[in-house]
Parts: sequence; structure tokens; C-alpha cells
Amino acid sequence: MRDAALVDSPYAWFRLGICLLMMTLGNLGMWVVPVVIPAVQAEFGVGRAESALPYTLLMIGFGAGGILMGRMADKYGLFRPLLFAGCAMGLGFVLSALSTNITVFALSHGLLIGLLGSSIAFAPLMADTALWFSKRRGVAVAICASGNYLSGTIWPPVMQHFVETLGWRQAYMGVGLFCAACMLLLAPLLRRRSAVALAVTGAPAALQSKSQPFGLSPNQATVLLSVAGFSCCVAMAMPQVHIVAYCTDLGYGAARGAQMLSLMLACGIVSRLLFGLICDRIGGLRTLFLGSVLQAIALLTFLPFDGLVSLYLVSALFGLFQGGIVPSYTLIVREHFAPTQIGARVGTVIMFTMLGMACGGWMSGKVFDLTGSYHAAFLNGVAWNALNLGIVIFLLRKVSVTAKAQGPLAPTRTDERNRSAPRE
Repeated sequence: MRDAALVDSPYAWFRLGICLLMMTLGNLGMWVVPVVIPAVQAEFGVGRAESALPYTLLMIGFGAGGILMGRMADKYGLFRPLLFAGCAMGLGFVLSALSTNITVFALSHGLLIGLLGSSIAFAPLMADTALWFSKRRGVAVAICASGNYLSGTIWPPVMQHFVETLGWRQAYMGVGLFCAACMLLLAPLLRRRSAVALAVTGAPAALQSKSQPFGLSPNQATVLLSVAGFSCCVAMAMPQVHIVAYCTDLGYGAARGAQMLSLMLACGIVSRLLFGLICDRIGGLRTLFLGSVLQAIALLTFLPFDGLVSLYLVSALFGLFQGGIVPSYTLIVREHFAPTQIGARVGTVIMFTMLGMACGGWMSGKVFDLTGSYHAAFLNGVAWNALNLGIVIFLLRKVSVTAKAQGPLAPTRTDERNRSAPRE
């Protein structure tokens, strides 16, 4: 069945559930690296910045692979890319566990786990989800994206337990192979081709003619969104990548840091669902503005508080405030660009958010190596967050000016949704 009735159908919700589970498994890599940073640093005898390099390369590969896997999904559907990615991810974890130096460890993360493996389990799944829903698109994308944080909630304490009992190498291989095998088993459930063609052919001419998003050319708008995504995620990476090492430096131990990371990401799940509801009411761009302001506030709260209880509270606050930021970019692209462009545009913007996470993780480690303190790293994150906020304000003003110039004929987001909804 490939008719328009599939949009918002029970099958669409079933598919969303599988995508959520797939993202929970496929995003394993980015959340277990922070847990093993202290052990890897000690074994290989490298600095904090060098020990964060595997995470940096993983996120670069993760972002670039999102475009590659997105195009494969557009051409073949999700089934084949998922099979390929599951095999690549499993091989990447095996090679990482067997590595004898930081270079092999880092390259395994960048090429196999990131570029060819985990990348299928983020931007392509969100882009696909956005085209299977109309009435509850914001909530659906938020649920799908929550798999990323659900992964971060589950895997850090699991990995920490096995690192302490088996060692980081055995833990890495076992957990990685388990997730890869589960992805291969779930892939056939997503064999049905996506609704991209239906959404494109069923959209009205006015919806197809979004040739000037924000009053800019599509490429200019994509560049601005990409820079915004990069800068907000440089800021986001500081607590997420270094909270375990930060707690270790404060004398609380890696286990406490892993718990804080898990708490942070659990609150991020709640945040993404709430922001999804908000997005359905106020749109993706305003949701991004709200998230950017709240993330800046959360980052600043790390500076005066370094007690154990206060760090737990601040970690929870950070998760609640920033969880809805990345999914909002998918909604912004869906609202302001033609449906024919959603795969490539979402993949590009999400790639830059991953680059931001990658550079933010490395940058924070480098600032720590230079200053001996994480306070300067937190301030660096606040500065990058300010850049994100400035771009969002600029785009909001462009939308306002464009709407005034077009007058009452300018389509609203609600008008779009009603016009693009499938007809019985």
C-alpha cells in the first residue's frame, strides 16, 4: 500500500516506533566514547584533547555520512542502507576494541562507526519521519530524535558497568556487536519505501515553489542554518562530552559522571517531546530560538556550581533546556524548503550540527589542556551559543519582513499543513 492514506496512519506510528528503537541502537557510539575517555587516555598515554579525538572523528563521520546515507535511502529506501550500516558499525567496534594506539582507535570511530555505520540512524530517520506525518509532524520528529538521547540514557551506565567488570576493550566489543546485530534484525521492518514521492507529488504548487526560504536563496538559507547548527552544538558538546572527565577531576569519580550524563540525556528525552508539542504550535524557527536562549542559561549555571548535588541538578537542567534544539532544524527545513529538497537539506544541516559536536568536544579538551580548568571551556561554549542565537534572530526578522512584503497572501504554517494533508 503506497497511497496517501499512509500519512498519519497506524503504520506511520508503527514505523516511528521502529525508527526510535533503531536510533537508540545506532547512536551507541557517540555516548560510549565519553565513558571510556579516562581509560583510553591512561592506556595510550595521551592528553585530554587527543583522547577526545575519536569522538571528534566519529561526529565528523556521523555528520558527513548522514548526507551519504540520506541519498541512499532516497534511492533504495532504508532497508539496504541499514543492513550496510549495521555491518560497518559492528566491524568498527571490533577494530576499536583491538586497536593498539589512539590513531587506529580514532580512525575506526570516524570511518566505520561514524561515516558508514551510525550515520544512518539520525538525519535519514528524522527526514523520513517528517514525510510520514502532517498533523503531528513536530511530535513525530521529536519522538524519533529522542532515540538519540534514549541511547545516551541507557548506554553510558551500561558501558561503565562493563568497563569496571570486564575492561574497556571487552565491553566495547560486546556492546557494539550486540547493537549492530539488533539493527540487522530490525532492518526488514523498515523495508517499505518512504513517502517522499507521495509527499512531493501530492503537494500543491504553492508548497513546491518555496524558492526563497526566509527571503534568501535556498543555498544562502542552508548556509545560515548550517552555521547556526554548528555553533549551537559546539556549545552543547562541552557538558555532554566532558562531564565524566569533569567529575573525575573534581574527585567524584567516573561512575558519578556517567550517571550525570545519563540523567542529562534522560531529561533531554522529556525536553524533545515537550519541544515537539511546542513546535507544532509555534513552528520550528521560534522553537529553535527558545531552545538557544535556554541552553545559554543552562551553560552559565555550570560556572558557579561544582558540588555533587548541584552538578546533578545542573545536568538535569541542561538536558531539559537543550533537548529540542537539533530536531527543530528538521522542522525548519520541512516548513521553509520545498519537499523535494528535504533529504539533502536536512542531511547538510544535521551534518554541521555533528561537526559542531565534534569540534566542541575537541575544543573543550584543548581549552582544558591550555588552562587546566573547565571554566574557560564553559565560557567558550556560551560564546558559540551567542552566535547561534544571533543567526536565529536574523532569520526571524527575515521571516517577519518577508511576511509583511507578501501581505495577506503569504501562506501560514497551518495553511501549509492543511493543504499538504492527504485527501481521502
